[in-house]
Amino acid sequence: MKAIIQFVGKLAFAIILFLLLFSFAMFQGGFVSWFLFFGFLPIFLYHLGLLLYPIQKWKVTRELSRRVIRAGDRVSVTIRIKRSTPFPLYYCIFEEVFPDTLQEVGGAPERYSDLDRPDKRHVNRTIKKIIFPGFRRTIKLPYVIEQVPRGEHKLTSIRIRTGDMFGMVTKEHVFQTADRLTAFPNERPVRIPENTTRVEQEAVPSQAMSAKNTNVAAGIREYTPGDKFSWIDWKQTAKKNTLITKEFEQEKRTDTVIVLDACRYQGMNELAFEAAVELTLSLLGVIRKQTSQAGFLSVGEQAAYFPLTQDPLNQDWINRYLTRLHPGGNVSSPVRLREEIMQLPSSAVMILVTTHMDSSFPEMIRQTGRRMKKIAVVLIQGSSWLTHDVQMIIRQLRLEGVTVNVQTENELSQKTIEVMMT
Repeated sequence: MKAIIQFVGKLAFAIILFLLLFSFAMFQGGFVSWFLFFGFLPIFLYHLGLLLYPIQKWKVTRELSRRVIRAGDRVSVTIRIKRSTPFPLYYCIFEEVFPDTLQEVGGAPERYSDLDRPDKRHVNRTIKKIIFPGFRRTIKLPYVIEQVPRGEHKLTSIRIRTGDMFGMVTKEHVFQTADRLTAFPNERPVRIPENTTRVEQEAVPSQAMSAKNTNVAAGIREYTPGDKFSWIDWKQTAKKNTLITKEFEQEKRTDTVIVLDACRYQGMNELAFEAAVELTLSLLGVIRKQTSQAGFLSVGEQAAYFPLTQDPLNQDWINRYLTRLHPGGNVSSPVRLREEIMQLPSSAVMILVTTHMDSSFPEMIRQTGRRMKKIAVVLIQGSSWLTHDVQMIIRQLRLEGVTVNVQTENELSQKTIEVMMT
């Protein structure tokens, strides 16, 4: 309704101005009066044509160089406009309407040097370009989106403005062009110092345990992606005319569970949470290469558990889940963590990745520690956010035998992140 009123007002203004000049020429007469009238006539006709010109019928499309990327990558975008009528236009202003999810930056480990200043990750991302199309039917506008943050981003609309050189007539239309851009979280190089696992009350290096487990064949099965080449049973493969691999007896393997604290709390450090997601994915990649059983548990507004297998489809689900994950929930983090961790299998090694510790955190660790074989905590937070109370909690947990890894901007800015288990 507002657009119709504006159109009628602009049209009435042009007609009234035309009638005033015509009346002036008729009553005044003379060369000057008619010269002014006929001099204004082309401008009037152009304004009238621009008012009636339907820019909403333009065909506007967006092309992305890549639709699936890693956080921090750049994407080249090309906007194409096709119009059937080559009406002369003096200028056009094109604006990409970015969603809120793109009003921040993601990128290299260097950005974690500002871990204690998370507000620096927020930006006012705008793309505006002005061109002078003239009579052109096809217009192409390229631009680049730098440092795309983690998540699924929906580019939905493009705003186009045009008008005459005097500013008397302006037109604007928002074109709906839906495109999706997915930025998976980055994987960081992580080093876990070699630890030991117990097999029948004896400390045996995990590598030796892996070798022992793969020496005893318990059966055969069809080949699945991720199986080692050396596991193939060539005799059975030739007999069945399909790839067959050996199944090995697993002698009391140690289960590992990686738990990500995705609960929201007041004054949350969003940049620290981004680092927690990246480190969780990196730890999953390291555990995936080992022979021990493992699982991934995310605790937030809703809990989600994924068994860690060599199935590429399962790994893709974990990547997509971490891509869409945002902190949430209205229950305190320790309470929510305790509820979900108590449902995990007992006698497992648990790695808890969190960005928050409060007074109830140690008690939650004690309760879960009674069921778990080993607990390691990874706290990710800016150094200036580590208050005296938090440092006391860390010291208390370490005195009780809990391994606590504190990852600040100093550790996260390194090329390789080290996580201690003992």
